[in-house]
Order: sequence, then C-alpha cells, then structure tokens
Amino acid sequence: MVMNRRGAGNLPAETTTLIGRSAELDRLRHMCERSRLVTVTGPGGVGKSRLTLRAAAELAPGFADGVWLVTLSPLEMGASLPYAIAEALLVVNQSTDPMIEVVARYLADRRLLLVWDTCEHLAEACAEVAEQLLAAAPGLRILATSRRVLGVPSEEVLLLEPLPIPAAAHWDGDGDAAALLVERAAAVAPGFAVTEDNRQAVVRICRKLDGLPLAIELAAARLGEWSPQQLATRLGDRFAVLDAGEAGYAADPPWHQGLRTAIGWSHQWCSPAERLLWARASVFAGSFSPAAARRVCADAGLPADRIPALLAALTDKSILTWVPTGDGERYRMLDTVREYGAFWLAHLGQEHELRCRHRDHYRELAAAGEAAWFGPDQFLWFDRMSAELDNLRAALEFALATPDDHCAAELAGVLWFVWYACGHMQEGRYYLDRALAADTGASRARVHALAVVSLLTASQGDSETGRLQAEECLRQAEKHGDVRGLQLGQALLLAAAMVRGDQEQATALTRDLSGRISDELTLTYHVYCLCAISVHIIAGRFGEAVTLLERMRHLCEQHGEQWLRAYADVFRAQAELALGRPLVAQAHARAALEVKYRMHDNAGVAIALDVLGPAALAVGQARHAAYLLGLAHQVWETVGRRQAGIPAWVAARRDCEDRARQALGEQAYLGAYAAGYGTDLDKGVAAAISGPDARSTAPDVR
Repeated sequence: MVMNRRGAGNLPAETTTLIGRSAELDRLRHMCERSRLVTVTGPGGVGKSRLTLRAAAELAPGFADGVWLVTLSPLEMGASLPYAIAEALLVVNQSTDPMIEVVARYLADRRLLLVWDTCEHLAEACAEVAEQLLAAAPGLRILATSRRVLGVPSEEVLLLEPLPIPAAAHWDGDGDAAALLVERAAAVAPGFAVTEDNRQAVVRICRKLDGLPLAIELAAARLGEWSPQQLATRLGDRFAVLDAGEAGYAADPPWHQGLRTAIGWSHQWCSPAERLLWARASVFAGSFSPAAARRVCADAGLPADRIPALLAALTDKSILTWVPTGDGERYRMLDTVREYGAFWLAHLGQEHELRCRHRDHYRELAAAGEAAWFGPDQFLWFDRMSAELDNLRAALEFALATPDDHCAAELAGVLWFVWYACGHMQEGRYYLDRALAADTGASRARVHALAVVSLLTASQGDSETGRLQAEECLRQAEKHGDVRGLQLGQALLLAAAMVRGDQEQATALTRDLSGRISDELTLTYHVYCLCAISVHIIAGRFGEAVTLLERMRHLCEQHGEQWLRAYADVFRAQAELALGRPLVAQAHARAALEVKYRMHDNAGVAIALDVLGPAALAVGQARHAAYLLGLAHQVWETVGRRQAGIPAWVAARRDCEDRARQALGEQAYLGAYAAGYGTDLDKGVAAAISGPDARSTAPDVR
C-alpha cells in the first residue's frame, strides 16, 4: 500500500490474459462514459471482476485523480464500507466527523473512478453510500461488480453471460470458452494444444462447465495430470457434482450448475486433508499467512507440519492463490471458492470452533505487535498489521457477536497502535465504542479500551469527550488498583487540555506528572512527552522542551524505535525554528518526514510539512515555502482535521501563509501553492526532503 497520489491508483497488475470479451469490454467502456454508476452483474465465476478491472485500466487515462479498487468481499458489515473506501484512497479521518462525510469531502473536487468489487452481500449499504458520494462529488464515477443490482435509480447494469461454447466442428480456437481452457492448460502443461484427437473432449469440458471462466480455470489446472479425454470423463462422474439436496446442500449459493460441477469436482479430487484445510482456511478474510494457517487450521486431525505441503497442493489445484509479499508469502481464496469451503466447514460442524481459533490467533498477534511496537521491528509490524486488517476486522466482529471474557474490549484496546499510529483512528473509535457499549463490566480490558478511545477522541479534536473518557478511565483504574491505567488516564487529561488550548491546565498537569512518568517506551510515555513538549514550546520554554526531546530521542535510539522518534524530530524542529535556527529545524523536520511517509502516517507527514514551510521562509525560500504549504494542504485533506485542531498550530500555519504572500505577491504565491497542492505526492515529499533544488521550478523569489 502506498500513500495517495493525484493521478495514481491502486489497480493490481494483470497476471493472466483476458480471453475473449471484446464486445462486452467495448460495451462496458461506453456505459462508463455515459453513466456515473455502472454495475456488472452475473453469476459467481462468470468473470465480472476480471472484465471490470480490464475496463477500469483502459478508462484510467480519463481520470486525473486515478482509478481506485475497493475489495468488499472481506467486509461483514455495511457500516465498514466507508472505512474500506477511505483505506483504499489512504484517507485518514482525524476528525470526529463520520467517515462517509470525510470521504465525500475528499472526493468533492476530484475526477476519479472507484471500482467496488463484490458488492452483493452489502448491496443496500453500497446503494446508500453510492448515492451520497455521487451527490457530493460531480467528478466521481463508480464501477461495481455484484451478483445482484444495487438498486440505485441512476444505475446502469451490464449482465455478463458465460463465454460462448463452440461446436467442435466449427471451432477456430479463438475468443471463447475453449480458447480459455487451452490458454490456461498451457500454463500447467507447456506445449498443450488442441488436436483432432482431443478437440471433441475440449469442447465437451467447456459445455459441461457452462462456459464459466472460473470453472474452466479450475478444470484446466488438472490438464497437467490428465488428458482432455480423461478430464471430460471424470467431469461426467455423477459423484463429482454436488446436486441440490445431496449432503444437505440446498443449492445455496445459487451458482450455475457448471460452477457447482467444477468446484464440487475439484473438492472430490482433493485428498481428505486438502479438503479439510480448504474448509478451515475459508475462515480467513482476505489473505492469510502460512503461520496463521498453522495456528488456526492445525490440530491433531490436521498436523501443523503438514500445512505447508497442503497449501502448496491447494495452490497447484487453483483452490488457493499464492501471493508473494515483502514479509514472506500469503495465500488467498477467490470468493466463490471460499464460499464452498465455508459451506463444508459448517457441514462439518466446525465453524464456531474455527472462528474462535481465528479470533484467538489475531488477539495474540495484536498483543505481540503491541509489545514489539516501540522497538526495532516497527516497520515490519506496520506492514504485517496492514496486511492483516481484514482478518483483524473479522476477529473483532466475531468477538462483538459472541461476548466472551471482555475479548472485544481487549482486542480493540490492544490494537491502539493500529488505530492511532497506522492511520485508522475513526475505525478504531467505531470498534472501541461498540466494544465498550457491549461490555460494561469492570475489567482491566475496559480501563485500557477507555484510555485508547480517549486518546483517539482527543487526537480527533474532540477534547471534551476525550476528557470525559479519560476521567472514566481513571475511575475504572482506581477500582482495579491499576497503576499504569491511572498514569495513562492522567496523561490523557493533559492531552485533552492541550487540544482544547487550555494552556493553564495543561501546564499544571505537565508539572504534576513531571518526574512521575518513567523513561520507558510505553503509550503513557508517548502521550505525556508529546503533550508536555508541546506545552513547553507554546509557552516559550524552549530549553525545557529541548531537554525532554533529547531524553526521548535518546531512549528511542536505544531501542531502535522510529515512529515516536520522528515525532520528537518534528517537535524539535518547532523548537529550533522558534529559537531562530531554521537550518537545524529543516534537518529535524526532514528526518521526521522520511519516517512518517514510510509509515503512511498522513498526520505526521502533514505536521512535518507545516514545519518545513516556515523554515523555508526563514531561509529566504519563499516560493518553496508556498509549495510546501500547498503540499501540506493536499495531505491535510486526507486527514480530516487540519493542524489536528490545535489552536497554536492553526495560528502558526496562517502566519506562514500570510508572510509567504507578502514575500511573493499574491499571484506568485498562488502559483507555487497550487503546484504543491497538485503535485504527485511521491515527488512532492522527495522535494520537501531534498530541498527546492529537487524541483524543476523557477528560481525562488524573495
């Protein structure tokens, strides 16, 4: 995942050839050109996603702000849809406004195509969100895939049919179901070709599978072992087809017979252990790691040491897709294949047990991530938790649906570093609010959850609610004799005071906590230090601020920690700028920017840019300062609350804007500002880190 860039997008690279569909592709492109909401419908396995992604890629040049894919299949609740859209766009909501409103404002002046893949289970929510976004953003278009229409009045629908099946005598080998079979067969059996001997069998296979692309691809995976004649015969075996009513199957999901044939047949030809892993792995949302498969799926009946070989076997059979990542490898199931596995998991009576294992694994993973967060593997944990967001959401939803020993509050609270440090504040509040409402019993998990929701709320600018939550955290901590909870609650009262601009109370709380917070890299230390440093800087006590900053930076260096250290660099830059040392301020702010950009911390990026702007102005680079202000504006738009709502930061930003205007003149200022606001973010951040010489712009005007 990369931070949003104007004119970019996140469409995946194509890994296979699109066979046929030229007429459907032309029709879909024309529909998208005349309609703002187009839905591709059709049965499972007919190729809706494949066609839609190709059409989106071909339409991309017409969208100045990019084409962005939102995968909906891992979502269980319609309320999660705005968060999924924001995640795809890398829009961070650091305000208290509903996420749908923040996304709508972000899209309002953009020309952009959203691709929503797999909408059928959230059709009503998709319809509601589509109407809201299309009304708010005239330049927005939505291209969706769904097994059923969304039901929006302005929606235009393309019903995608299976690929045509040729008659054996007239088949020319191009653009239809048989051509797809041949193409995919050649991938597993190099040199595979249609001959007079196997032509009839190839066409028979396609007819048996109703011309459905997914069914054909599953069948083609076996042509490395069997001849077309053998495959056609085996597909005709009545035991390979799971008919309605057989084994309790009631034709649900409503697939074409051809898809049921192919998947049921693939299931039969798996070994018992492969079938069991297929069923159990269906509990994962999105993708999963081999380690997660071992932890969740293995037991005495499916030993952990067999999991790697079974994953490889299911990949060879096209049941799983292997996905290489920077952190190793992951596996993914197509939605239709997952549905079949989930059906069998329920039929085996193991669904609840596997969901519990899944929840417990991700609770343990979250706890391990929290314990390691303030350490040298921070980037690794950022990438790991980003990859696991779909599974974390699924674990939270299950925990909320099955209250058990404060599990939902515990999991939502321990994930503070995902919500707060990795750009998911609003979603964190969504889960924490639900967990706290569902579990009102006193517990240490509740203390921590209250602390985290207070931190998120204050960080979003709602200081009053944050204060009330911190006070409740303190009351609960006192009941339990939770010393750490008491200290964190007091630090959060300081945070709420600072955000609302109550310098008197913030100063008093800073003095009260001074010397009581130990020099350990904890959430309490983080909250206290950043608030105390800000209080000192605002009050002009720069010496005290620098002393505390140096202690914090030294502690971070000892532990190889970078996220908190980058904030220390930002605040040090503010202090150095106030002390009249803009070159030193630039060095610190650039160091912070580099780390914050790597971690996709939009708020941290914007704060660093807001320091670099006045620093550039102070060294006579007024045009570059205006450029940086425009660039910061672009990033603040993805955060939802500019300058985090902190009055002193808002005032500093306005002062820099006024002085840059005076230095350049209105027209030159607006031109440089617009250049920063409209630039590709990668290039803009590179220019901010390297200085004005990194940009091909006119010389600076002082």
